[in-house]
Amino acid sequence: MAERASREVVEVPETGFHFAHPWLLLLLLAPVPLWLWLRMTSPREDTRRYRAYADARLLPFLIGRHDLPSRQKSRVFLLWCALWALLVIAIAGPRWDFRDVQLFRPGSDLIILLDLSRSMDVTDISPSRLARARQEVQDLIENNRHSRLGLIGFATLAHIIAPLTEDGNSLRVLLPALSTDLVELKGSRLTEALLRAQQMLAGQPENSSRHLLLITDGDFGDGNLEEYVKRLTREGVHLHVLALGTEEGGPVPGADNNMLRQADGSVVISRLDEDNLKKLAEIGNGIYQRAGYRDADTAALLDGIGQASHAHAVANQRTRIWNERYFWLVGLVMLLVLPMYRRFPRVFIKQETL
Repeated sequence: MAERASREVVEVPETGFHFAHPWLLLLLLAPVPLWLWLRMTSPREDTRRYRAYADARLLPFLIGRHDLPSRQKSRVFLLWCALWALLVIAIAGPRWDFRDVQLFRPGSDLIILLDLSRSMDVTDISPSRLARARQEVQDLIENNRHSRLGLIGFATLAHIIAPLTEDGNSLRVLLPALSTDLVELKGSRLTEALLRAQQMLAGQPENSSRHLLLITDGDFGDGNLEEYVKRLTREGVHLHVLALGTEEGGPVPGADNNMLRQADGSVVISRLDEDNLKKLAEIGNGIYQRAGYRDADTAALLDGIGQASHAHAVANQRTRIWNERYFWLVGLVMLLVLPMYRRFPRVFIKQETL
């Protein structure tokens, strides 16, 4: 079983300088063959015979030799060698001082059920319900400490976007691609999403607490939804709800930025179905939260899930986290290169005006 670190960290005063990837230091030798190549390919013959074909000021660009004093050429070459050396040392990963972290086994499984129906594009909350939902999922990923996370997107059909994992970054990279355009059939049916989640939870450890988090505006087309939620509750699965939208609601956008209309031509208005969502959370023995601008809603959900979690320390297993210091060298390179960007344009303009 995979393991993840908790926030409980023991500081260790011991230090030890080393590189994360020491073999990359071999790249420090790259300027040597470059210098040999420049020496071998540098033209040494008299350039007077070329002057019949180009002006004197263009000859350096034609034959690959600039009229710079040899000492100045050496300084320029050494400068670029120094910048190269700093960057190579940076990517080799200099590090020192570390922390020893106790490993924990996650004690709960949390599957996020994200509504991707067309009503999630309504803008009654800024910038839209779906954009806010993606932000809420990101807050959950960043603040989660004791749960494996999975993600299911659903509308009329349900699709597993990410299986249960302890790697929150794998979920985070998927969030920008989630949109209502991923679902061809419209409408919102929750039962199939619950079935997919039940199948995902079936293979998890029996001692883990099991949780589902529904992120939606409501308005489902399932006839036997409450009975299905009761069945999940009897199996020990908790259904939590994070509601999006307002009571006033807003028009539902359709294709080509046109609003969806009913058969009589009136615009379809989607409103938050708060009463039914609260009832689902109550039946599912879970927590109901209404999405806000701050992360207090996700914090309350994670606190409630954490209380039912059975996370425990892995005996005699700790991991060492080193503090990376590469950014100091990268910052130094940026400071050294910055003046060059101010000098090069003036040289270019001077040459163009000759």
